[in-house]
Amino acid sequence: MESNQPQQHPETLEALQELIDVVAKLRNPDDGCPWDLQQTPQSLIPYVIEEAYEVVDAIKGGDSQAIAEELGDLLLQVVLQAQIALEYQHFTLKQVAEGISQKLIRRHPHVFGDISVESVDEVRQNWEQIKAQEKGHTSSDVEKLSSKLSSYSRKLPPLMATMKISQKAADEGFEWEDIDGVWDKFHEELQEFQQALAHETPVEQQAELGDLLFSVLQLARWYNLDPTSALQGTNQRFTQRFQKMEIICKRPLTDYSIEELESLWQEAKKQLKKEGRREGVRE
Repeated sequence: MESNQPQQHPETLEALQELIDVVAKLRNPDDGCPWDLQQTPQSLIPYVIEEAYEVVDAIKGGDSQAIAEELGDLLLQVVLQAQIALEYQHFTLKQVAEGISQKLIRRHPHVFGDISVESVDEVRQNWEQIKAQEKGHTSSDVEKLSSKLSSYSRKLPPLMATMKISQKAADEGFEWEDIDGVWDKFHEELQEFQQALAHETPVEQQAELGDLLFSVLQLARWYNLDPTSALQGTNQRFTQRFQKMEIICKRPLTDYSIEELESLWQEAKKQLKKEGRREGVRE
Protein backbone atom coordinates (compact mmCIF):
# COMPACT_ATOMS: atom_id res chain seq x y z
CA MET A 1 0.00 0.00 0.00
CA GLU A 2 1.40 3.39 -0.96
CA SER A 3 1.71 6.02 1.72
CA ASN A 4 -0.22 9.24 1.20
CA GLN A 5 2.19 11.18 3.41
CA PRO A 6 4.31 13.90 1.77
CA GLN A 7 7.65 12.51 0.66
CA GLN A 8 11.04 14.13 1.20
CA HIS A 9 12.66 15.32 -2.03
CA PRO A 10 16.18 14.20 -3.04
CA GLU A 11 17.23 17.81 -2.56
CA THR A 12 16.77 17.33 1.19
CA LEU A 13 19.84 15.10 1.43
CA GLU A 14 21.78 17.57 -0.69
CA ALA A 15 20.81 20.40 1.66
CA LEU A 16 21.87 18.37 4.69
CA GLN A 17 25.20 17.55 3.04
CA GLU A 18 25.72 21.24 2.30
CA LEU A 19 25.18 22.06 5.97
CA ILE A 20 27.67 19.35 6.98
CA ASP A 21 30.22 20.78 4.53
CA VAL A 22 29.66 24.35 5.75
CA VAL A 23 30.21 23.34 9.39
CA ALA A 24 33.32 21.37 8.44
CA LYS A 25 34.65 24.46 6.64
CA LEU A 26 33.97 26.62 9.70
CA ARG A 27 36.02 24.15 11.77
CA ASN A 28 38.89 23.95 9.27
CA PRO A 29 42.10 24.75 11.21
CA ASP A 30 43.66 26.51 8.21
CA ASP A 31 40.96 28.93 7.08
CA GLY A 32 37.96 28.34 9.32
CA CYS A 33 36.23 30.69 11.75
CA PRO A 34 38.18 31.48 14.95
CA TRP A 35 34.98 31.42 17.04
CA ASP A 36 33.86 28.03 15.72
CA LEU A 37 37.35 26.59 16.13
CA GLN A 38 37.35 27.70 19.75
CA GLN A 39 34.17 25.79 20.61
CA THR A 40 34.02 22.54 22.54
CA PRO A 41 31.07 20.27 23.31
CA GLN A 42 30.94 21.84 26.77
CA SER A 43 31.11 25.46 25.57
CA LEU A 44 28.18 24.82 23.22
CA ILE A 45 25.83 23.57 25.97
CA PRO A 46 24.19 27.00 26.53
CA TYR A 47 23.51 27.31 22.80
CA VAL A 48 21.87 23.87 22.64
CA ILE A 49 19.53 24.85 25.47
CA GLU A 50 18.86 28.33 24.06
CA GLU A 51 18.07 27.04 20.57
CA ALA A 52 15.74 24.36 21.94
CA TYR A 53 13.77 26.98 23.86
CA GLU A 54 13.63 29.23 20.79
CA VAL A 55 12.18 26.33 18.79
CA VAL A 56 9.48 25.93 21.45
CA ASP A 57 8.72 29.65 21.36
CA ALA A 58 8.43 29.58 17.55
CA ILE A 59 6.10 26.57 17.66
CA LYS A 60 3.89 28.34 20.19
CA GLY A 61 3.82 31.38 17.92
CA GLY A 62 2.61 29.25 15.01
CA ASP A 63 4.76 31.03 12.41
CA SER A 64 5.95 28.31 9.99
CA GLN A 65 8.84 30.40 8.70
CA ALA A 66 10.04 31.14 12.23
CA ILE A 67 9.72 27.46 13.18
CA ALA A 68 11.80 26.41 10.17
CA GLU A 69 14.47 29.00 10.99
CA GLU A 70 14.71 27.99 14.65
CA LEU A 71 14.81 24.29 13.77
CA GLY A 72 17.71 25.14 11.49
CA ASP A 73 19.56 26.78 14.38
CA LEU A 74 18.93 23.69 16.52
CA LEU A 75 20.04 21.38 13.71
CA LEU A 76 23.26 23.39 13.47
CA GLN A 77 24.00 22.50 17.09
CA VAL A 78 23.57 18.79 16.30
CA VAL A 79 25.85 18.96 13.25
CA LEU A 80 28.44 21.08 15.07
CA GLN A 81 28.59 18.66 18.00
CA ALA A 82 28.98 15.76 15.56
CA GLN A 83 31.72 17.60 13.63
CA ILE A 84 33.74 18.19 16.80
CA ALA A 85 33.25 14.55 17.82
CA LEU A 86 34.44 13.47 14.35
CA GLU A 87 37.62 15.53 14.72
CA TYR A 88 38.40 13.73 17.98
CA GLN A 89 37.32 10.37 16.51
CA HIS A 90 34.59 9.93 19.14
CA PHE A 91 31.62 9.38 16.83
CA THR A 92 30.19 10.58 13.51
CA LEU A 93 26.93 12.16 12.37
CA LYS A 94 26.26 8.90 10.54
CA GLN A 95 26.39 7.05 13.85
CA VAL A 96 24.05 9.61 15.41
CA ALA A 97 21.47 9.17 12.63
CA GLU A 98 21.79 5.38 12.53
CA GLY A 99 21.56 5.18 16.30
CA ILE A 100 18.29 7.05 16.59
CA SER A 101 16.79 5.20 13.61
CA GLN A 102 17.59 1.81 15.12
CA LYS A 103 16.32 2.94 18.52
CA LEU A 104 12.97 3.99 17.02
CA ILE A 105 12.66 0.67 15.20
CA ARG A 106 13.47 -1.34 18.34
CA ARG A 107 11.08 0.63 20.54
CA HIS A 108 8.17 0.49 18.08
CA PRO A 109 7.73 -3.27 17.56
CA HIS A 110 4.02 -2.63 16.96
CA VAL A 111 5.01 -0.67 13.83
CA PHE A 112 8.17 -2.43 12.62
CA GLY A 113 7.47 -5.86 14.12
CA ASP A 114 4.56 -8.21 14.74
CA ILE A 115 3.43 -6.99 18.18
CA SER A 116 -0.08 -5.60 18.57
CA VAL A 117 -1.04 -2.84 20.99
CA GLU A 118 -4.45 -1.63 22.12
CA SER A 119 -3.66 1.79 23.63
CA VAL A 120 -1.14 4.59 24.01
CA ASP A 121 -0.48 3.39 27.57
CA GLU A 122 0.54 0.01 26.21
CA VAL A 123 2.90 1.69 23.76
CA ARG A 124 4.48 3.61 26.66
CA GLN A 125 4.86 0.46 28.76
CA ASN A 126 6.53 -1.40 25.89
CA TRP A 127 8.85 1.58 25.34
CA GLU A 128 9.97 1.56 29.00
CA GLN A 129 10.49 -2.20 29.06
CA ILE A 130 12.57 -2.19 25.88
CA LYS A 131 14.54 0.83 27.12
CA ALA A 132 15.35 -1.01 30.36
CA GLN A 133 16.47 -4.10 28.43
CA GLU A 134 18.72 -1.98 26.21
CA LYS A 135 20.42 -0.53 29.26
CA GLY A 136 20.91 -4.00 30.75
CA HIS A 137 18.55 -3.42 33.65
CA THR A 138 16.83 -6.32 35.35
CA SER A 139 13.17 -6.30 36.29
CA SER A 140 14.14 -5.34 39.84
CA ASP A 141 16.19 -2.41 38.52
CA VAL A 142 13.19 -1.18 36.56
CA GLU A 143 11.15 -1.14 39.74
CA LYS A 144 13.64 1.16 41.48
CA LEU A 145 12.14 4.62 41.22
CA SER A 146 15.18 6.39 42.64
CA SER A 147 17.25 5.83 39.48
CA LYS A 148 14.57 7.53 37.37
CA LEU A 149 14.24 10.43 39.79
CA SER A 150 18.00 10.91 39.79
CA SER A 151 18.00 10.98 36.00
CA TYR A 152 15.27 13.63 35.90
CA SER A 153 17.19 15.75 38.41
CA ARG A 154 20.38 15.60 36.33
CA LYS A 155 18.98 15.99 32.84
CA LEU A 156 15.89 18.19 32.93
CA PRO A 157 15.34 21.90 33.64
CA PRO A 158 14.48 22.31 37.35
CA LEU A 159 10.78 23.10 36.92
CA MET A 160 10.22 20.17 34.59
CA ALA A 161 12.32 17.86 36.77
CA THR A 162 10.33 18.76 39.89
CA MET A 163 7.01 18.03 38.20
CA LYS A 164 8.22 14.67 36.88
CA ILE A 165 9.88 13.67 40.15
CA SER A 166 6.82 14.47 42.25
CA GLN A 167 4.39 12.84 39.80
CA LYS A 168 6.44 9.63 39.65
CA ALA A 169 6.63 9.55 43.46
CA ALA A 170 2.86 10.15 43.64
CA ASP A 171 2.27 7.28 41.21
CA GLU A 172 4.03 5.03 43.70
CA GLY A 173 1.73 6.17 46.52
CA PHE A 174 3.96 8.86 48.02
CA GLU A 175 1.21 11.45 47.92
CA TRP A 176 -1.01 13.60 50.11
CA GLU A 177 -4.53 12.39 50.76
CA ASP A 178 -6.09 15.68 49.70
CA ILE A 179 -5.26 19.24 48.65
CA ASP A 180 -5.41 20.45 52.26
CA GLY A 181 -2.24 18.50 52.95
CA VAL A 182 -0.48 20.20 50.05
CA TRP A 183 -1.49 23.64 51.35
CA ASP A 184 -0.31 22.71 54.85
CA LYS A 185 3.06 21.70 53.41
CA PHE A 186 3.33 24.99 51.52
CA HIS A 187 2.65 27.04 54.66
CA GLU A 188 5.10 24.89 56.62
CA GLU A 189 7.86 25.47 54.05
CA LEU A 190 7.09 29.20 53.90
CA GLN A 191 7.48 29.45 57.65
CA GLU A 192 10.75 27.51 57.58
CA PHE A 193 12.07 29.76 54.80
CA GLN A 194 11.21 32.86 56.78
CA GLN A 195 12.90 31.34 59.84
CA ALA A 196 16.02 30.57 57.80
CA LEU A 197 16.18 34.12 56.45
CA ALA A 198 16.10 35.45 59.99
CA HIS A 199 18.48 33.02 61.72
CA GLU A 200 20.30 30.67 59.35
CA THR A 201 23.29 30.74 56.99
CA PRO A 202 22.98 31.47 53.24
CA VAL A 203 23.46 27.78 52.50
CA GLU A 204 20.51 26.84 54.71
CA GLN A 205 18.45 29.73 53.33
CA GLN A 206 19.07 28.40 49.82
CA ALA A 207 17.98 24.92 50.86
CA GLU A 208 14.77 26.25 52.42
CA LEU A 209 14.06 28.33 49.31
CA GLY A 210 14.32 25.14 47.26
CA ASP A 211 11.90 23.37 49.59
CA LEU A 212 9.45 26.28 49.31
CA LEU A 213 9.61 26.28 45.52
CA PHE A 214 9.13 22.51 45.48
CA SER A 215 5.96 22.90 47.56
CA VAL A 216 4.63 25.59 45.20
CA LEU A 217 5.06 23.20 42.29
CA GLN A 218 3.13 20.53 44.18
CA LEU A 219 0.20 22.95 44.30
CA ALA A 220 0.59 23.42 40.54
CA ARG A 221 0.54 19.65 40.03
CA TRP A 222 -2.56 19.15 42.14
CA TYR A 223 -4.41 21.93 40.30
CA ASN A 224 -3.21 20.63 36.88
CA LEU A 225 -1.34 23.85 36.12
CA ASP A 226 1.84 24.10 34.04
CA PRO A 227 4.40 26.05 36.11
CA THR A 228 6.71 26.62 33.15
CA SER A 229 3.93 28.17 31.05
CA ALA A 230 2.73 30.12 34.08
CA LEU A 231 6.15 31.64 34.71
CA GLN A 232 6.69 32.32 31.02
CA GLY A 233 3.36 34.14 30.96
CA THR A 234 4.33 36.23 33.97
CA ASN A 235 7.68 37.11 32.39
CA GLN A 236 5.90 38.14 29.20
CA ARG A 237 3.36 40.28 31.03
CA PHE A 238 6.10 41.92 33.11
CA THR A 239 8.04 42.75 29.95
CA GLN A 240 4.96 44.10 28.17
CA ARG A 241 4.13 46.34 31.12
CA PHE A 242 7.69 47.60 31.29
CA GLN A 243 7.62 48.40 27.59
CA LYS A 244 4.36 50.28 28.06
CA MET A 245 5.89 52.21 30.97
CA GLU A 246 8.75 53.32 28.74
CA ILE A 247 6.23 54.57 26.17
CA ILE A 248 4.21 56.45 28.78
CA CYS A 249 7.07 58.15 30.65
CA LYS A 250 8.63 61.37 29.40
CA ARG A 251 12.11 60.92 30.86
CA PRO A 252 14.46 58.03 31.84
CA LEU A 253 12.96 55.64 34.38
CA THR A 254 15.85 56.30 36.75
CA ASP A 255 14.63 59.91 37.12
CA TYR A 256 11.36 58.75 38.72
CA SER A 257 10.75 57.98 42.37
CA ILE A 258 9.53 54.52 43.38
CA GLU A 259 6.06 55.99 43.99
CA GLU A 260 6.01 57.48 40.49
CA LEU A 261 7.22 54.21 38.98
CA GLU A 262 4.45 52.33 40.76
CA SER A 263 1.92 54.78 39.33
CA LEU A 264 3.37 54.28 35.83
CA TRP A 265 3.22 50.51 36.35
CA GLN A 266 -0.46 50.62 37.25
CA GLU A 267 -1.20 52.87 34.27
CA ALA A 268 0.66 50.46 31.99
CA LYS A 269 -1.41 47.53 33.34
CA LYS A 270 -4.59 49.50 32.78
CA GLN A 271 -3.72 50.39 29.17
CA LEU A 272 -2.64 46.84 28.31
CA LYS A 273 -5.84 45.46 29.80
CA LYS A 274 -7.88 47.87 27.71
CA GLU A 275 -5.94 46.94 24.57
CA GLY A 276 -6.39 43.25 25.41
CA ARG A 277 -10.18 43.66 25.65
CA ARG A 278 -10.26 45.38 22.27
CA GLU A 279 -8.24 42.56 20.70
CA GLY A 280 -10.15 39.85 22.57
CA VAL A 281 -7.04 38.52 24.31
CA ARG A 282 -5.71 38.47 27.85
CA GLU A 283 -3.04 41.11 28.48
